[in-house]
Amino acid sequence: MLIRNAELDFGERVDLRIEDAHIAAIDHVLRATAGEIVIDAAACALLPGLNDHHLHLAALAAAQVSVQCGPPQVHSAEELGAALRKAAAHSEAGWIRGVGYHESVAGEIDRDWLDRIVDARPLRIQHRSGRLWILNTAALAEIGAFDARASPLQRSADRISGRLYDADAWLRSRLRSQRPNLQHLSRQLASYGVVGVTDTSHDNDLEALRYFADAQASGELLQDVFAMGNASLDQIGNVGTVLRGPHKFHLHEHELPPFEPLCAMIRASHGVGRAVAFHCVSRTELVFALAALREAGAQAGDRIEHSGVTPPEALQQMAELGVTVVTQPSFIAERGDAYLQEVDADDVAWLYRLQSFDAAGVALAGSTDAPYASADPWAAMQAAVTRRTPSGQLLGVAEALRPERAFALFSGAAQTPAAPRRIAVGAVADLCLLDRPWRQARDDLAAVRVRLTLRRGQTIFSVAIPS
Repeated sequence: MLIRNAELDFGERVDLRIEDAHIAAIDHVLRATAGEIVIDAAACALLPGLNDHHLHLAALAAAQVSVQCGPPQVHSAEELGAALRKAAAHSEAGWIRGVGYHESVAGEIDRDWLDRIVDARPLRIQHRSGRLWILNTAALAEIGAFDARASPLQRSADRISGRLYDADAWLRSRLRSQRPNLQHLSRQLASYGVVGVTDTSHDNDLEALRYFADAQASGELLQDVFAMGNASLDQIGNVGTVLRGPHKFHLHEHELPPFEPLCAMIRASHGVGRAVAFHCVSRTELVFALAALREAGAQAGDRIEHSGVTPPEALQQMAELGVTVVTQPSFIAERGDAYLQEVDADDVAWLYRLQSFDAAGVALAGSTDAPYASADPWAAMQAAVTRRTPSGQLLGVAEALRPERAFALFSGAAQTPAAPRRIAVGAVADLCLLDRPWRQARDDLAAVRVRLTLRRGQTIFSVAIPS
């Protein structure tokens, strides 16, 4: 394949040849060979293919066929009720699944609230944090909750409330459901220029990695996958084409694990050459994670996911430990107004920092955390540049990045997410061609559209391109 007149390195125009999944030549003018596919880039930007360094594939695929139950689609109890009734009236028989709920819509809803909206169909709604499910009575009956022993479902006055915290594995076992098909989602990601993803679900096990590998082998999943998971993966290497990632610890401020056993698990994973990663959205979770890494010892590849609140004193510790932060700029754009109301005033200035990590020498990469935010990485990049909340308020404007740095958050390889890749002879041909030159793209990254996505030199997405 020959790509003509492509804008490289944010300005220079070149021709680029791809052979055997790699970039074979770059020059100002290259002659086409007999039978070679030729693409006219029309002076548009050619960039490294994107990697989304933190998302949840199965949850995202399921969310795309679920009822949206929170902002920005739904803002009130009336709107939520209307959305659920519409789904009950127009969907096929069986379960109704909702996602993205937040208390700003209708407070702390429970089984009784849901029963008043939908009582004849099993209904479950996931909180936007991903930690909580709320089930109606029909759903509880469907999963046998009233007969289950040692049920993790919350009770109120010895009555099941329908609220289920941090028990996805238990719920999945009761649902006996199959994992979702990834084909539509994979093509959507390819349309954004995404060639690789890191699935950061903390409960990923051998079965989950086989699910990803099987989807890749069948052509259902087009992206490379780097998969985090639980301790069971310590004794398992890569599965097919899926790379085993760090041991993920999903910390919760109000129920932190015992410290010494946690340090022992960190050492065990490190002992088999496996990095660790910590879910840290609060100041307390971050302090706890850093203390555990200091005690157990940090190694290359250890990560802090989110770093939602990072006070100044934590920056130096993170730099000394050599951890990589993988954060989500979109949360400011999608949840910023709620943060301004709900987050402690002392912590608002430290929310989802960006520039401060660079200044402190902390390795930094970006992601979407889809489905808990939009899966569009270009919207996330724009959020990193503007730092505007949904109402237009600026939140942490000193943390804003230049457009080039915002793009770099998504251009690292999966195993080295904070090291931006460059287009060079000999490099793997993971590329995306934009619909405009960079000087136009940088003005509004959220408006960017991708014309062509190549993974190892093979087209995984394209629109009509003149040749």
